Amino acid sequence: MRTMGKWLWALWLVLLPAWAAAEDGHELWLRYRPLQGQAMVQLQAGARSIVVPAQPGSPTLRAAVAELQRGITAMAGREPVLATRIAQGALVLATPGSAPPGVELRWDELGREGWLLRSTRLQGRPVTLIAANGEAGLLYGSFAWLRAAQTGADLSRLEQRSVPKVGLRLLNHWDNLDRSVERGYAGASIWDWWKLPDLLDPRYVDYARANASLGINGTVLNNVNAKAESLTAPFLAKAAALADVFRPYGIRVYLSARFSAPVELGGLKTADPLDPAVRAWWRAKAAEIYERIPDFGGFLVKANSEGQPGPQDYGRHHADGANMLAEALAPHGGVVMWRAFVYAPDAKDRAAQAFAEFQPLDGKFAPNVIVQVKNGPIDFQPREPFHPLFGAMPKTPLALELQITKEYLGFSTHLVHLGPLFEEVLQADTGHGGTVARVVDGRLHGHRLTAIAGVANIGTDRNWSGSQFDQANWYAFGRLAWDPDLPAAAVARDWVAQTFTARPAARDAIARLMLASREAVVDYMTPLGLHHLMGTGHHHGPAPWVDNLERADWNPVYFHRAGRDGIGFDRSATGSNAVAQYAPSVARRFGDPRTTPPELLLWFHHLPWDHAMPSGRTLWAELVARYDRGVATVADMRRRWAALEPDIDAARHAEVAAYLAVQEGEARWWRDACIAYFQAVSGLPLPPGVRPPAQPLEAYKAMRFPFAPGRGG
Repeated sequence: MRTMGKWLWALWLVLLPAWAAAEDGHELWLRYRPLQGQAMVQLQAGARSIVVPAQPGSPTLRAAVAELQRGITAMAGREPVLATRIAQGALVLATPGSAPPGVELRWDELGREGWLLRSTRLQGRPVTLIAANGEAGLLYGSFAWLRAAQTGADLSRLEQRSVPKVGLRLLNHWDNLDRSVERGYAGASIWDWWKLPDLLDPRYVDYARANASLGINGTVLNNVNAKAESLTAPFLAKAAALADVFRPYGIRVYLSARFSAPVELGGLKTADPLDPAVRAWWRAKAAEIYERIPDFGGFLVKANSEGQPGPQDYGRHHADGANMLAEALAPHGGVVMWRAFVYAPDAKDRAAQAFAEFQPLDGKFAPNVIVQVKNGPIDFQPREPFHPLFGAMPKTPLALELQITKEYLGFSTHLVHLGPLFEEVLQADTGHGGTVARVVDGRLHGHRLTAIAGVANIGTDRNWSGSQFDQANWYAFGRLAWDPDLPAAAVARDWVAQTFTARPAARDAIARLMLASREAVVDYMTPLGLHHLMGTGHHHGPAPWVDNLERADWNPVYFHRAGRDGIGFDRSATGSNAVAQYAPSVARRFGDPRTTPPELLLWFHHLPWDHAMPSGRTLWAELVARYDRGVATVADMRRRWAALEPDIDAARHAEVAAYLAVQEGEARWWRDACIAYFQAVSGLPLPPGVRPPAQPLEAYKAMRFPFAPGRGG
């Protein structure tokens, strides 16, 4: 009864009318504002009623119907009638077992979660068909129809079909049990652990709706730097309460597991994965979890990385640890997502360690283990080459881990759209016969277990993500997780149309601004392949001079290696030879500075300051020009946004304008501090006509930020 009460409460919230309120971003891309002109005519003609199976009893189908009612009522100004018979202008929800006569489809082509939207005629009447093999597909198809309506599609001539290319599409929350969020820039964790399981915040339902609208079907509730307490009975009850809310929306709950939990919770003397008592403890813990959460997804594990315990503590390897947990989860259908983010203090090249530890284990992981690999070999930098593990472990499913929260890209303060970054890595040619996307979605090596994970940027801020445009990164992640081959530009336009305006000129202008923003931040932070120049610990602002930290690979000077002789990390055959971890064709391209793309030049090569660049400039002059270009792009973004004032509501336009002003100031700070430092170490004069830094280098070095957000660990 208690669970049913929670469900009824959640459903009531979904069915609430869309109250007219000042725009503040809380509704995300599910605003459902009234349509105009021909779009309104089409909507009113094509969504008069919703035809559902005779007994729409499941929570998922009820959620789909409720969302259609909510969206149509708000956009058309009247509520559609629920019906069991087909009438003109009906939305017809159909599965193989409930399809009305006349529906002829290749149902097998839709898979378990796919959907079809089709304008057709049934029983002589014009209708729109939303078809799927199951109720999850109907839910996703309903959101797709609402997206089509909001983005200006011709609702009288719909013919859309979509099947997810990746099976597990997950958010990873780096949320702690005290509600702090590691690398979170949007307020506290939305999980109010203290009040759970008895009190359910209405935001949990909106969170589920937003994710379902993108096809996200899993969420890891807690930080990868996990506390063992997250596996205790009180916290499992809290996770179960969230799972009850999310289940109707097709979202399964996962937990980050601390490898040493058998010692910390079970009183064992060891967490050795080959110890029978340890294996028995995990089997019992898995059984306990599934008794509370029958559709529990599995464990995410960070092990032997940044001080976290793991199998190497006992002389074992990563496959030993992952397979132990996989054995415990396998009888219940759960999976283990084992992160490949590892680096040791004595590594010759931090970028090479994950490959060295994991590639030799290819084929040794259990069938329900997927190795989760960051997009690049360092750590979510503004630009990195794709990780060399992609394509190099053909016998092992690899998940792609992306960071939605902008730890190294200006937090939530800077407008940086990550769609182009996601697209860049997904479409990178691995040299192993396909792109990263084809590795991740299983097509290249024939894997059925597939996953993409995104480190969430969600918090208690009213606008969810800390700033209006950071919502677009959550949106882009979800859409590209469903279909990694979608063009980032098209996804950006869809988000703008649903979030700000569907008017083509304004929509396209905003999308162009977004699509230019990522390259701008690369230019004013880490141009030409530079990386990890950010401030110590908090990663706010420039600090290329830091050289006194405990570990060499925590210091920016380790990564840029600037001196009188030049700049850049030599990963070619004459240096660390990390380039050899790539497929031969890629290694040849990256191994020669003449064929390395300029955007990655200093990632792979240490070059003299007078190295000739394709532009005709010296390397030093090109570096300065890139910094200047980044600042100029942000200034231009401000001008372009100001010109959009007539097209955007006043509150959100003013908020974004204020953020852009901050961003321009911080872009200039990045440019000035880095140029001042690199000029000092190179001993070179500034190129002719270049504006000198606003302050002396020592002034930038003296800056301190002891209370920067996002440290929450």
